[in-house]
Amino acid sequence: MNKHPMRVISPAPRDVWQVLFRADDEAVPYQHPDWFDSLCRAGHYQDISRMYQTEDGRQFILPLVRHRGIPLFLNPAASMPEAWGMGGLVGAMNVRPSDIRLVFEDLAKLPYPSISIRPNPRLAALWAVAVPQSVLVIPRRAHVLDLQGRFEQIWRTKFNHQTRTAVRKAEREGVVVERDTTGRLVPVFYDLLRCSFDRWACKQHEPRFLTHFRGHLRDPLKKFQLVAKTMGEAMRIWLAWVNGLPAAAILVLQYGNVNVPRAAMNRDITGTTCAGVLLHKMAIEEACKAGCRYYHLGESGDSVSLAQFKERFGAVAYPYAEYHIERLPITPLEHRLRSLVKKAIGFKDV
Repeated sequence: MNKHPMRVISPAPRDVWQVLFRADDEAVPYQHPDWFDSLCRAGHYQDISRMYQTEDGRQFILPLVRHRGIPLFLNPAASMPEAWGMGGLVGAMNVRPSDIRLVFEDLAKLPYPSISIRPNPRLAALWAVAVPQSVLVIPRRAHVLDLQGRFEQIWRTKFNHQTRTAVRKAEREGVVVERDTTGRLVPVFYDLLRCSFDRWACKQHEPRFLTHFRGHLRDPLKKFQLVAKTMGEAMRIWLAWVNGLPAAAILVLQYGNVNVPRAAMNRDITGTTCAGVLLHKMAIEEACKAGCRYYHLGESGDSVSLAQFKERFGAVAYPYAEYHIERLPITPLEHRLRSLVKKAIGFKDV
């Protein structure tokens, strides 16, 4: 018998989930039940989330989904699926390495061919010491800005000179910023995202139709419409207008802490206005006023330019890992197939 046996309830009860989320200073909006419910509705996923309760009464929740309509033995589970952010344990302030080991043991007994977990990057050390040797570990890197202190302090001590200069330039050039919490600007944001698909296709040496196809599969318009409806004011679109035209936008989730799932722009309109920098400055300022602790700028991978952009705001790189429990070598085969396709079309990672 395990030293620390845990009671498991699935799906996880929403009332407990809400309480644990509010009590967890490290919890991010991707782990909120409203985001999770948006995922289930927009992505045709089934809720198989799990609530764990230890013998001493501690509780935590693992957001977990699988595809609908696919037999279990062919159906991978994820926390969270690709393009839906990070999962891991909610209520992690009370989690110990021994608890995480028991979670891995519990998941290994489930009938799915593969279960992936992408935890909060700031908790990388906690997960790293608990992962069993049998679990596949995929290195990742993300950037997070610590918002401790007033915004004026972050502006002076964390934003570098180049970023402060870019903000002032955007303000001088008359960039107009609009903030929407109703979903009204979702179509405008999505048009800018499609413009970004074109830019990425050029940079990556990928056929334009393929970039748009992948982008639509990952981020259909319905996804953002459902998130806006479900999350309400917690989903904010910051939109920059240049000469009356939509130029750049960022989508911000703000629930205690902040995630920035997507950014988009039309380079032909933004020009040299530094509109995107101004958007982040205003979103960070609002997050500070709301008492948020961390501003998660998302995955950076091996991109030097992306890392440099985030670090100019004072964000710090967090190496962490994604974990895969696999009955079959699905992930290595998938990575190999992607590499072959990229090589065939001359794809360039940027």
